[in-house]
Amino acid sequence: MGGLFTLLIYAGLFYLFMRFGCGAHMTHGHHHGHEKPKDKEIFIDPVCGKQVADDEGYGELVDKKLFRFCSKTCLEKFDENKAELSKKPNTLLVNEGQQHEA
Repeated sequence: MGGLFTLLIYAGLFYLFMRFGCGAHMTHGHHHGHEKPKDKEIFIDPVCGKQVADDEGYGELVDKKLFRFCSKTCLEKFDENKAELSKKPNTLLVNEGQQHEA
């Protein structure tokens, strides 16, 4: 009976440490500072020149090239002059504070 009681105490402690202690990040997927920083793609609005994140604004695909726009107005202006504006570079690749035109 003493061995069962000891096993239950260790199991309870193990559960508490894994749930709330140093093992908590393993079950919930929180690996702060352990993963390699990913490159973030920033788009340049070809109409006004503003930088637009890949998850913001409006987008349009032209000849397998994605353009992002800061507003509906810029998207409409792009549609009016698509042939000329689609020749402009459209993205910046941001990696650890450095920006490179793509």
